[in-house]
Amino acid sequence: MTRSLILGGARSGKSARALRAAEALSPGRIFIATAEARDEEMAARVAKHRAERENGWRTVEAPLDLIGALNVHAAPGSVCLVDCLTLWLSNLMLAERDAEYEIAALCDGIECIEGSVVFVSNEIGLGLVPETPLGRRFRDAQGRLNQKVAAVCDRVEFVAAGLPITLKA
Repeated sequence: MTRSLILGGARSGKSARALRAAEALSPGRIFIATAEARDEEMAARVAKHRAERENGWRTVEAPLDLIGALNVHAAPGSVCLVDCLTLWLSNLMLAERDAEYEIAALCDGIECIEGSVVFVSNEIGLGLVPETPLGRRFRDAQGRLNQKVAAVCDRVEFVAAGLPITLKA
């Protein structure tokens, strides 16, 4: 049973790295998708990601109830790939849910999950300070989310230019 977090910037290769890591863990694979295709461009991105997955993946949509999806689908001998925590956080904030509560519930729940899990998340704190209060609130919440999930994961990697750097093993 492994709990991994794979961080990186946009188009860094983090999702491809997560797929390879999850495929190495188990033939019983569940892809937990947090994205919501709210426009044509996002629908195309979702379709592209789905096409990148080989056979043997089952997809579960969980834009808000991530811990519920993990509780239902994570099991011994299987692996769940959550792609991604950044979109999940965005969905929570857009739905005006208590993100801090949801993050705490997720981190508490991670320790009880009986199967392997690979989380994907964006590292957004390396760029410019967002112009808007909402952007700054989101950036700060994302940074806290990444720190808290990293603390409860066994393995953490940062991906840059398609190359993984191990931060915690």
